[in-house]
Amino acid sequence: MSEQSTLPGVSKAKWSFKDVVYKVMNKSEQDSEAHRIYRSYPGHDIKGSWAPKTTDAAEETVPGIQHPGSTGVIYCTDRAMANGFSYDAAGWANLGQGAPEVGDIPGSVPKPTSIPVPHDSLEYAPTTGVKALRQAVADLYNHTYRQGKESKYTAENVCIVPGGRAGLSRVASVIGEVYCGYQIPEYTSYSSMLAAFRRLLPIPTALTAEMQYKLDLEKTAKDVREQGLQVIVASNPRNPTGQVIRGDDLKQLVQLTRDTKVTVVLDEFYSWYIYPENEAEYGQSVSAAEYVDDVNEDSVVLIDGMTKNWRLPGWRVCWVVGPKNMISALSQSGSFLDGGANHPLQLAAIPMLQPDIVKQDKLALQRHFKMKRDHVLARLENMGLKVQVPPQATFYIWLDLSSLPGELNNGLTFFEELLKEKTIVVPGYFFDINPADRRDLFASPCHHFVRISFGPPLAQLDLGLDAMERIIDRVRKGSVHLGAYKTWDAVEGVAEHIEKHI
Repeated sequence: MSEQSTLPGVSKAKWSFKDVVYKVMNKSEQDSEAHRIYRSYPGHDIKGSWAPKTTDAAEETVPGIQHPGSTGVIYCTDRAMANGFSYDAAGWANLGQGAPEVGDIPGSVPKPTSIPVPHDSLEYAPTTGVKALRQAVADLYNHTYRQGKESKYTAENVCIVPGGRAGLSRVASVIGEVYCGYQIPEYTSYSSMLAAFRRLLPIPTALTAEMQYKLDLEKTAKDVREQGLQVIVASNPRNPTGQVIRGDDLKQLVQLTRDTKVTVVLDEFYSWYIYPENEAEYGQSVSAAEYVDDVNEDSVVLIDGMTKNWRLPGWRVCWVVGPKNMISALSQSGSFLDGGANHPLQLAAIPMLQPDIVKQDKLALQRHFKMKRDHVLARLENMGLKVQVPPQATFYIWLDLSSLPGELNNGLTFFEELLKEKTIVVPGYFFDINPADRRDLFASPCHHFVRISFGPPLAQLDLGLDAMERIIDRVRKGSVHLGAYKTWDAVEGVAEHIEKHI
């Protein structure tokens, strides 16, 4: 066996304790089973030419077909199924799901258990959607966000789409070859969208805990002017960090579309999931529609639907709201991308958009999900995992694992260990929007995070939190792990002390 060390310039025969520590502290993907599993899935190989391929080219057995790679939730579900998970399996806690609980909650309007299916609805719906639903969406936006404004949305400003990702894909397909600004961390599907529609040239901005994961509007305006950004894509409220742009900040972002030639595309699927501390603020929601001056001139595109706010993810009835010219373009792209949303379910959605029903459901949702948020945050803190930037919105917690011992402090390993306890979370890496997939997993700014969803019912949340507590307790009660030390200086000091006394 060769005596050549894997440490730069050091032979194995001359390894000191510090060399071993160096090796531990500078792990690569090949040193971690969880990371090797991720890379082994078709489409998850590193795309950069500098890195060795870990996916066998022979896997692509159909000529001309290449795996695009799965989004985070799909990968996590596949791995869970490989470990015995199914949607009807007892004892599993799915804290990775990107969907809210769908049953009745205290104070909500009961969910429909059947819907009428008139014969006319057996035909295809228009690619822009049923006109009556389009008008109902426009009326709801005008009632909620545009009272007292001269410019109002109409059916011509609304396109019904079969799901949020279909809406994003339609929008992406009609954007020309432009620089597209986005933020990290962000919704996992954005990476696939930017990779598939390569006319969108991605320009990332990193958001950090130190800045409360808040969009720097001055920097954004500077990027638009100096880098020539023509499109900005963002979720608001933000998945996975649970933060939200609202008030004057949101007003400034919309104003940027008037001051410059930039289009702002906002995924507003969590617009009801706002958690106020003041009782009087319950029932409010957030949308850039409130700050649009002219609905046909301001280049603001909004995507929302029944999936999250109405808690009907299986319906796949969503919408894009924007200038009429944008909607006509989406009609054309929908004719070859997806063909349109389900006709009977579009009709069934219309009465659910009545303002009095919306008000009741919004209040019930905010009270119920705020209770669950506070419960999960309290339990995490009891485990020694205090969330640095608690969510103000959505139903996600962006959890930093860097304080945990050893290899448990990265998202992929934590995820794999939880699967053994029948619990699913989503590793933070999936929210590192990296369309070229060139970064080493260990180099990702999201590597030490997981996203925890408090979308499921409370009993399932506790089942998953119990599993997390068991794993963390076992590791903390075990032998000392070098990875527990937070800085190189601390590890170097321990290494020098041991070398002197052995």
